[in-house]
Amino acid sequence: MPEFIPAEILKKGFDIFGHFYSVILKSGDKIDCRSVLEIVAKQNKPAERDAILKQSPDAIFIMMNPGSSFPLEEVNNAFSEEQISQLAVSLVPTRPDTTQYQVMRVMHYCAWDHVRVLNISDMRDPKSGKFIERFRNIEKITGFQSHSIFSDDRTDELKSRLKKRTGAPIVCAWGVSADLDPLIQRCLAGISRMPARADLAGLLKPGTDNKYFHPLPTLQKQKVKWVNDMLREIKTEQATD
Repeated sequence: MPEFIPAEILKKGFDIFGHFYSVILKSGDKIDCRSVLEIVAKQNKPAERDAILKQSPDAIFIMMNPGSSFPLEEVNNAFSEEQISQLAVSLVPTRPDTTQYQVMRVMHYCAWDHVRVLNISDMRDPKSGKFIERFRNIEKITGFQSHSIFSDDRTDELKSRLKKRTGAPIVCAWGVSADLDPLIQRCLAGISRMPARADLAGLLKPGTDNKYFHPLPTLQKQKVKWVNDMLREIKTEQATD
């Protein structure tokens, strides 16, 4: 069984960059968001790291929402909801949350240099229950759905973000709550519109076809199990390619 690598060691092995922005709705509400996270193996020189960032990733993880990660330098990217389709990505150093350390553990054992993290919603909120309540209220009251990169208004952006190496998996890990169904369905519909074949992977909840276990369950032994099960899943996927 692979060793469960402590976060302090992972911090020394990976750099994390994200694109943070805010949307000002017609209602006047402001939504703080993150559209993409890039995790790359630390390099000796910034130029080497930047070269990896320009390459297609070794895998793409799709999770629920950005959680508690935040930019490590000041960001002032505010857009109106009409401008959302013109979102230009500017990456800044980012503090990861505990979920992303789970991704790094998988990266380490798969010898991946670059993983991209997308979310079924860009809305930043560390508490899943509060996030679910917020996205439902915003969509119900304002009709605004473009907080998700999988919305129709952001198809071009999604196409760019889903570019990956041949055979690289798209790992679904957004959780198993039925409250996420509108966002999950929007995500899968968005992926189905892409021209390239999608190699979907993930740990499905038994008896479901779209509920994938989140990387960060409550108990430590479950966290260890998720990493080990995910490594087996990826190894199986790679063996069948």
